[in-house]
Amino acid sequence: MKLKTKLVIVFMVVMVFPMLFTGVMTRAFVPEKATEIQQMYLIVVSITAALLIIWIYCAVSVPLQKLQKAARNIKEGNLDFEIKAENDDEIGQLCRDFEEMRLRLKVQAEEKVAFDRENKELISNISHDLKTPITAIKGYVEGIMDGVADTPEKMDRYIRTIYNKANEMNLLINELTLYSKIDTNRIPYNFTTISAKGYFGDCAEDLSVELESKGAEFTYRNFMDDDCKVIVDPEQLRRVINNIVSNSLKYTDKPKVEITMDVKDVGDFIQIELGDNGRGIAAKDLPFIFDRFYRADASRNSSKGGSGIGLSIVKKIVEEHGGNIWATSEEGVGTTMYFVIRKYQEVPVNE
Repeated sequence: MKLKTKLVIVFMVVMVFPMLFTGVMTRAFVPEKATEIQQMYLIVVSITAALLIIWIYCAVSVPLQKLQKAARNIKEGNLDFEIKAENDDEIGQLCRDFEEMRLRLKVQAEEKVAFDRENKELISNISHDLKTPITAIKGYVEGIMDGVADTPEKMDRYIRTIYNKANEMNLLINELTLYSKIDTNRIPYNFTTISAKGYFGDCAEDLSVELESKGAEFTYRNFMDDDCKVIVDPEQLRRVINNIVSNSLKYTDKPKVEITMDVKDVGDFIQIELGDNGRGIAAKDLPFIFDRFYRADASRNSSKGGSGIGLSIVKKIVEEHGGNIWATSEEGVGTTMYFVIRKYQEVPVNE
């Protein structure tokens, strides 16, 4: 019952009921008992008013006290409580709105705690990952200064090592910068319509040269038709492929690394499969590998470097292309990453 309706009922009861009672009593008794009638009238009015006051108090004051208590809890940062709306009036609706606000504040507070925890973890990862190459660079520079590199061969090896470590730092910083842009939706995408077979063929050719220089074996198979097209950002999608392959190289435990890349037609989508023969991923870790800052078996991965955001960047880019990404893995056998992107299809003018 709405509060307005309750107030109308209160007014009618207070005004009409005593008047009807007085009229009945006046007709039923002789005028000589007017004083007694007036007394009874006052009693009836008092009882009616008292009952109505109790009714209004229960309908308004009690819920307001609950809301006041809830507001005090929120002010103190306590969001682990519940506000139950007992009536279907304006006060009840206010209680429901207040409960919805509490739930939203609780979700935001939990997200902030998770975000702060991830930021601390990111800072810890960055500190470790930057400290490792910096320590190496410092050691080799000190060796040069102390004359340890006393032959041209040693000097050349020291300088190359310093250069490689500086490159590692540069790659890490670039990855963090890219992640920041992606996370705040500030990365510029340049989508274009291109041939799927030609594009992935070019990607495979570049990978073949790179992997061959690192002693890895690369196999590429493309099952697409020549006329199949996709709308993609070539640079960002190439980043997806390179990040996945880099992970395969980084975490392999085999003397001979094998990388495969298959491109398949799966209806309205194109599916890209990137496999390796690495150590694999444990079943308990597999659902979380695309989460931000997640590192499967941190004790082993800490020696490999990386901020733990590479696959989260991959997932974000694939989703921005309207696709999806997942993985299968078997420990000791290898891992296969799958992602799909939608085909480009021309719509006839008459449709």
